[in-house]
Amino acid sequence: MARNKLLSILLLCFCQMPSLSMADQDVWLLVDTVNLNMEIKKGEKTIAVLKNIAIGRNGAGEKLHRGDDITPLGNFRIGWINEKSPFRKFYGLTYPSIEHADSALKAGKIDLDTYESIARAHINGQVPPQYTDLGGQIGIHGLGSGNLGIHQSMNWTHGCIALTNDQIDQLSQWIEKGTLVTVK
Repeated sequence: MARNKLLSILLLCFCQMPSLSMADQDVWLLVDTVNLNMEIKKGEKTIAVLKNIAIGRNGAGEKLHRGDDITPLGNFRIGWINEKSPFRKFYGLTYPSIEHADSALKAGKIDLDTYESIARAHINGQVPPQYTDLGGQIGIHGLGSGNLGIHQSMNWTHGCIALTNDQIDQLSQWIEKGTLVTVK
């Protein structure tokens, strides 16, 4: 019963959640993990398409645990930006989401304290804990000094979405902390 009450409170608060920044609310990203492309959208209009992206070595879907090399599906925000990443630039996603935490709690993969920490971060417009059993440090990044040939021939990340260096530079003109990212 306490858990149902907590979920009701979280859902009410989530609807009123402050955004992580003043990002242009009309600009968002749609990541297609089947066709391996990323659309930069303004409202419903596509303003650019970045093709031949790479995702996790084990594809996309429900992340089972840290280190599973799966790119998680869902709706996220850009939670932090590292302009000095070894991958050129890194745009961290607000993974795990409350939905991921809820599924993991129901499956017994995380405890109630971990669930509450994740939910509290989202409610407060903060980055959720990144070192839970669900994994973390999932984001969009470039290659840095990585091998372009490998990038073009296979999915190679540990769950992130990888672009070429030119693509990550191009992307940076449209997004900022708080930008919505839908991974499908």
